[in-house]
Amino acid sequence: MRAVDLIRKKRDGGRLEADEIGWLVSGIGREVPDYQWSALMMAILWRGMDAEETASLTDAMLRSGTVVDLSDIPGLKVDKHSTGGVGDKTSLILAPIAAAAGVVVPMVSGRGLGHTGGTLDKLESIPGFSVHADLHRYKAILRECGLVMIGQTDEIAPADRTLYALRDASGSVESLPLIAASIMSKKLAEGIDGLVLDVKTGHGALLPPLDEARTLARTMVSIGRLLGKRMRAMITRMDQPLGLAVGNAVEVAECLACLHGDGPLDLMDLSIELAAEMILMGERAPTLNEARTLARRTIADGSALGRLRSLITAQGGDPSVVDDTNRLPQPDLSIVVPAPRGGFVHAVEARTIGHAAMSLGAGRSRLDSIIDPAVGVLLGKKIGDRVEVGETLFTVLTRRNAPSTEPAINKILGAYRIDDEPIKAEQLIVERL
Repeated sequence: MRAVDLIRKKRDGGRLEADEIGWLVSGIGREVPDYQWSALMMAILWRGMDAEETASLTDAMLRSGTVVDLSDIPGLKVDKHSTGGVGDKTSLILAPIAAAAGVVVPMVSGRGLGHTGGTLDKLESIPGFSVHADLHRYKAILRECGLVMIGQTDEIAPADRTLYALRDASGSVESLPLIAASIMSKKLAEGIDGLVLDVKTGHGALLPPLDEARTLARTMVSIGRLLGKRMRAMITRMDQPLGLAVGNAVEVAECLACLHGDGPLDLMDLSIELAAEMILMGERAPTLNEARTLARRTIADGSALGRLRSLITAQGGDPSVVDDTNRLPQPDLSIVVPAPRGGFVHAVEARTIGHAAMSLGAGRSRLDSIIDPAVGVLLGKKIGDRVEVGETLFTVLTRRNAPSTEPAINKILGAYRIDDEPIKAEQLIVERL
């Protein structure tokens, strides 16, 4: 085979066979140098890939490294993946819920970039918590706790790391087949039996238009099923941040409040729905309604909180944060910003809030940016809420003399729209696939 011939084939609208895709992936950096993969990615961006091509690409990428074998751990292994957003912290809530319900939850997560937050950054705000583990330790923690939450290892889907960087450099980030293959190759390499997807749509989503979010969800579900996995997808709104907290330590504190039974309603409801899908997929309940009941029971009886406590301990963190969130990193200043007018909140633009939090130090504009776990934003009002002049609209958590505090406040003020007429927030869950 020659890479140039396969590039031409895809450029001209042809279909790549599984063996051709396998050869291209196995030849990354050798028979197929970066510049040819960049050209192929641009051809894929323009011409697309069908379901079988995308599944073949995913399979080749996940087999570029170790596919974890978890068969010696009893029970069905189920993970969840979100396409990300602002305040999207459900993993820290649903993973211990599902584990407490008897589902085995192996979770390999990512870091935040740009306006989106990352699970690993939130976990690392817990003093001592390590997201680094080799596959032997990964399995040991999973066997001990029923769940594990680490970052991508060198063994898992190494081809994805190269292709991920080339997507950015070649201007092909928006390619749905490449996005889907990147996500699914990492997830399926974990050794899971099933995957629940939370695909975001709206202002703060990776793919804001609903039709694009729906296409991505269907593509990933198709990949998983073609590769023999149980799949379920939910499309959910990311027009405003999820929950009230945006940051790292402040989001961990909000997750702990949820597991104590006292979190924001939208965050609680979505976490329960996703956990219920995992419980049903893991065959720990016969119906979705019974799975919801079981999920809520793990919060009420404290077993979900206990699972998170054991996970924090197993991964080197301070378990006392579970009952005392003051042990999490704290900001130097909390700046309360009042509402400039009264009325009803019609918009809280998620992407703008995310960029403001990033400018405070809660996120990264580059992969090598340093995160400050203590800073962030606490929303006082969300869509549909009534607000009076001078009432707290939001609070900025920051450091003394932080140069970006005033611009961040102005950005957040600009993310709010307050009108005279009442409005009701749209349903968070748009559809299920």
